Amino acid sequence: MIKTNSLNIFTDGGARGNPGPAAVGVIAKNQQGARLAGFGQSIGRATNNVAEYQGVMAALKWLINHQDTISNCQQINFYLDSTLVVNQLNGRFKIKDLKLKNLIIKIRDLEKNISQKIFYKFIPRTKNHQADFLVNQALDQKNF
Repeated sequence: MIKTNSLNIFTDGGARGNPGPAAVGVIAKNQQGARLAGFGQSIGRATNNVAEYQGVMAALKWLINHQDTISNCQQINFYLDSTLVVNQLNGRFKIKDLKLKNLIIKIRDLEKNISQKIFYKFIPRTKNHQADFLVNQALDQKNF
Protein backbone atom coordinates (compact mmCIF):
# COMPACT_ATOMS: atom_id res chain seq x y z
CA MET A 1 0.00 0.00 0.00
CA ILE A 2 1.33 3.41 -0.99
CA LYS A 3 1.00 6.13 1.62
CA THR A 4 -0.35 9.43 0.38
CA ASN A 5 0.43 12.69 2.04
CA SER A 6 -2.91 14.20 2.89
CA LEU A 7 -4.22 17.36 4.46
CA ASN A 8 -7.27 17.17 6.70
CA ILE A 9 -9.67 20.08 6.80
CA PHE A 10 -12.44 20.25 9.39
CA THR A 11 -15.17 22.78 8.64
CA ASP A 12 -18.33 23.80 10.39
CA GLY A 13 -20.95 26.44 10.02
CA GLY A 14 -23.77 27.44 12.28
CA ALA A 15 -26.50 29.96 12.79
CA ARG A 16 -28.19 31.08 15.98
CA GLY A 17 -31.70 30.93 14.70
CA ASN A 18 -32.42 29.55 11.28
CA PRO A 19 -31.80 31.97 9.69
CA GLY A 20 -29.90 34.06 12.15
CA PRO A 21 -26.44 35.38 12.98
CA ALA A 22 -24.03 32.89 11.43
CA ALA A 23 -20.34 32.01 11.41
CA VAL A 24 -17.91 29.41 10.10
CA GLY A 25 -14.98 27.55 11.60
CA VAL A 26 -12.04 25.93 9.81
CA ILE A 27 -9.22 23.74 11.13
CA ALA A 28 -6.38 22.46 8.92
CA LYS A 29 -4.24 19.54 10.09
CA ASN A 30 -1.45 17.63 8.44
CA GLN A 31 -1.53 13.86 8.05
CA GLN A 32 0.05 13.40 11.48
CA GLY A 33 -2.68 15.49 13.11
CA ALA A 34 -0.62 18.60 13.80
CA ARG A 35 -2.70 21.76 13.52
CA LEU A 36 -1.54 24.01 10.68
CA ALA A 37 -4.24 26.65 10.89
CA GLY A 38 -7.55 27.44 12.47
CA PHE A 39 -9.94 30.34 12.22
CA GLY A 40 -13.54 31.35 12.70
CA GLN A 41 -15.36 34.21 11.09
CA SER A 42 -18.77 35.77 11.12
CA ILE A 43 -20.69 35.59 7.83
CA GLY A 44 -23.67 37.75 8.73
CA ARG A 45 -27.19 36.34 8.66
CA ALA A 46 -27.67 32.88 7.15
CA THR A 47 -29.27 29.47 7.59
CA ASN A 48 -27.36 26.54 9.07
CA ASN A 49 -27.02 24.91 5.64
CA VAL A 50 -25.70 28.08 4.02
CA ALA A 51 -23.24 28.46 6.90
CA GLU A 52 -22.01 24.88 6.39
CA TYR A 53 -21.37 25.62 2.69
CA GLN A 54 -19.69 28.91 3.57
CA GLY A 55 -17.37 26.97 5.88
CA VAL A 56 -16.24 24.82 2.95
CA MET A 57 -15.77 27.94 0.82
CA ALA A 58 -13.70 29.64 3.53
CA ALA A 59 -11.46 26.56 3.75
CA LEU A 60 -11.04 26.39 -0.03
CA LYS A 61 -10.07 30.06 -0.13
CA TRP A 62 -7.54 29.43 2.65
CA LEU A 63 -6.09 26.52 0.67
CA ILE A 64 -5.81 28.64 -2.47
CA ASN A 65 -3.99 31.36 -0.52
CA HIS A 66 -1.63 28.84 1.12
CA GLN A 67 -0.44 26.79 -1.85
CA ASP A 68 2.98 26.47 -0.21
CA THR A 69 1.37 24.61 2.70
CA ILE A 70 -0.42 22.13 0.45
CA SER A 71 2.13 21.72 -2.36
CA ASN A 72 3.43 18.39 -1.03
CA CYS A 73 -0.06 16.96 -0.44
CA GLN A 74 -1.66 14.51 -2.82
CA GLN A 75 -5.16 14.75 -1.41
CA ILE A 76 -7.28 16.97 0.77
CA ASN A 77 -9.91 15.45 3.03
CA PHE A 78 -12.74 17.69 4.15
CA TYR A 79 -14.59 16.58 7.28
CA LEU A 80 -18.04 18.02 7.96
CA ASP A 81 -20.77 17.14 10.42
CA SER A 82 -23.56 17.93 7.94
CA THR A 83 -24.80 14.83 6.12
CA LEU A 84 -26.82 17.03 3.76
CA VAL A 85 -23.84 19.10 2.63
CA VAL A 86 -21.50 16.09 2.34
CA ASN A 87 -24.02 14.15 0.29
CA GLN A 88 -24.79 17.13 -1.94
CA LEU A 89 -21.09 17.84 -2.52
CA ASN A 90 -20.55 14.17 -3.37
CA GLY A 91 -23.50 14.18 -5.79
CA ARG A 92 -25.58 11.71 -3.77
CA PHE A 93 -28.40 14.16 -2.93
CA LYS A 94 -30.11 16.51 -5.36
CA ILE A 95 -29.91 20.20 -4.61
CA LYS A 96 -33.36 21.75 -4.82
CA ASP A 97 -32.67 25.06 -3.07
CA LEU A 98 -31.44 27.72 -5.53
CA LYS A 99 -29.24 29.41 -2.93
CA LEU A 100 -27.46 26.12 -2.20
CA LYS A 101 -27.10 25.40 -5.94
CA ASN A 102 -25.34 28.74 -6.34
CA LEU A 103 -23.02 27.95 -3.44
CA ILE A 104 -22.11 24.59 -5.01
CA ILE A 105 -21.23 26.40 -8.24
CA LYS A 106 -18.92 28.72 -6.29
CA ILE A 107 -17.35 25.76 -4.50
CA ARG A 108 -16.71 23.96 -7.80
CA ASP A 109 -15.06 27.12 -9.17
CA LEU A 110 -12.81 27.34 -6.10
CA GLU A 111 -11.91 23.64 -6.38
CA LYS A 112 -10.53 24.30 -9.88
CA ASN A 113 -7.73 26.32 -8.26
CA ILE A 114 -6.53 23.32 -6.27
CA SER A 115 -4.62 20.57 -8.04
CA GLN A 116 -4.99 17.96 -5.30
CA LYS A 117 -7.85 15.47 -5.13
CA ILE A 118 -10.56 16.66 -2.76
CA PHE A 119 -12.78 14.33 -0.75
CA TYR A 120 -15.79 15.30 1.36
CA LYS A 121 -16.50 13.04 4.33
CA PHE A 122 -19.07 13.01 7.10
CA ILE A 123 -18.00 12.88 10.74
CA PRO A 124 -20.16 13.04 13.87
CA ARG A 125 -20.44 16.42 15.54
CA THR A 126 -18.43 15.10 18.51
CA LYS A 127 -15.41 14.65 16.22
CA ASN A 128 -15.76 18.17 14.82
CA HIS A 129 -15.66 20.02 18.13
CA GLN A 130 -12.63 22.20 17.29
CA ALA A 131 -14.28 23.73 14.20
CA ASP A 132 -17.56 24.04 16.10
CA PHE A 133 -15.73 25.89 18.88
CA LEU A 134 -14.41 28.42 16.34
CA VAL A 135 -17.95 28.96 14.99
CA ASN A 136 -19.27 29.72 18.45
CA GLN A 137 -16.28 31.88 19.31
CA ALA A 138 -16.89 33.99 16.19
CA LEU A 139 -20.58 34.29 17.04
CA ASP A 140 -19.82 35.28 20.64
CA GLN A 141 -17.35 37.99 19.56
CA LYS A 142 -19.61 39.51 16.90
CA ASN A 143 -22.22 42.05 17.89
CA PHE A 144 -25.31 41.42 15.79
